[in-house]
Amino acid sequence: MDSLLRLPRSRRRFLAELAAAGAASASFAASLRAEAQLAGPRIPDDLNFTSAKRIAALIASRRLSAVEAVQAYLKRIDAVNGQLNAVVYPIAERALQEARQADALLARGQRIGPLHGVPCTIKDSLATAGVRTTGGTLGRRNYVPDRDATAVARVRAAGAIVMGKTNTPELTLSGMTTNLIYGKTHNPYKHGYQPGGSTGGGASIIAAGGSSFDIGTDFGGSIRGPAHFCGIAGLKPSTGRVPRTGHIIDYGGYFDPFQVVGPLARWTEDLELIASVIAGPDYVDAAIVPAPWLSPSTVDLKAMRIAYFVNNGSTKAPTAETDAAVRRVVAQFRSLGAGVVEDCPAALIRESSDIRQALSTADGRAWVKRLLKKYGTSKTSPVINLRPAPTVKTPEFTRLAEAMDANRSKFLQWFSAYDLVICPADRAPAQPWPAEPKAMVPEPGNYGYTPVFNNTGWPGAVVRAGWSPDGLPIGVQFIAKPMREDVALAAAAFIEATVGGYQRPKL
Repeated sequence: MDSLLRLPRSRRRFLAELAAAGAASASFAASLRAEAQLAGPRIPDDLNFTSAKRIAALIASRRLSAVEAVQAYLKRIDAVNGQLNAVVYPIAERALQEARQADALLARGQRIGPLHGVPCTIKDSLATAGVRTTGGTLGRRNYVPDRDATAVARVRAAGAIVMGKTNTPELTLSGMTTNLIYGKTHNPYKHGYQPGGSTGGGASIIAAGGSSFDIGTDFGGSIRGPAHFCGIAGLKPSTGRVPRTGHIIDYGGYFDPFQVVGPLARWTEDLELIASVIAGPDYVDAAIVPAPWLSPSTVDLKAMRIAYFVNNGSTKAPTAETDAAVRRVVAQFRSLGAGVVEDCPAALIRESSDIRQALSTADGRAWVKRLLKKYGTSKTSPVINLRPAPTVKTPEFTRLAEAMDANRSKFLQWFSAYDLVICPADRAPAQPWPAEPKAMVPEPGNYGYTPVFNNTGWPGAVVRAGWSPDGLPIGVQFIAKPMREDVALAAAAFIEATVGGYQRPKL
């Protein structure tokens, strides 16, 4: 008994709960005494800022309980969420109940999966069984689904514990994370600044240490942009890799290839772990293919053929710090001996961006209005673009569709000479919240750095590689060929280990 007293107080409470519930058998009690005698590592001081993979290992080795992990993250949410407004619907009691169940299973020698006991959050646009899911639109203010989205079901089946839902702009259709139900989310590195969108709530709370990972979506940069603005890591998988089933925009008609579900976390090792869990057909989403998942550990970065660019041909050039961050990353690959050339397909980027913009308004935004009608929303957030747009006739629409496919082919031909593309995630760091947020309408001559890779369907990872003069993170983007997430993740992990990676905000 004296040896048990050397365990952390919270650990002793956990054991008492198990014993009271009858879960601590004689053999298990003996193993606990052995654990105490070994006096293994106590709960790490940086638990809220370590990786999900490490948390899972600590729980599996019984050096940390799932209850302790969830309690630590819920405590952090309580401490920071008042400033951030990132977690908009907490489910603390259910999370603690699931954590107790996870610990009881582990006590009996049963491990659910690779994320056993790991606390996480989920973007509010993804369905969560028994938990309110609004998608930021008023028509779904009180909607409670009866089943999880496929990606949510898969991380839960792997043992993850959902602590709450994170904020998103209405229908996820904005780069500004605000809506008429929950309001604005703030950047953890500078209050009053934006976290990006549309997975802004998830990125904000991850960066602040309130969640180990979040499942988000990316229609034009909605994972990679927030990862950049909040200084964390994010992965947009390939089109066709992860089912969209259960997302508020699931299958988008002609826009179907653009929408992708993927993970955000503080560390790149978690992106690989989580993406491998959520990938693969669910036989509901017809666009998903059974492509093999390849490990980043097998990628030889020295053999990479790399193209990079800083300015993508837009009239607004990246900030000096963004330029420096990209070139710092490029220098690291050159030091490895990789083949690196500066090559920007500016004409293809301009063509792809122009076609996407024309297609998005070709039906007069009727596709957005159908979504609002579907969900019973009559009053919309000002950040949603519902400006009147002239419709085009069917021959022009089919011409645009053909032009997009032709552009994708030309992009693939350009990429055939390379294995990896390095470029900014955005031209600038996070910006202040305007007094009156309104729809972000594309500026002529400015194309952005993320949407074009939704158009092509290629995977892309983002990791922090620099800072702005006022302490805001700057991410760099790594783009790989279709279904080669392993290449993008290997490159991001290399830069995380050398010049970049997550650093805790002063919050």
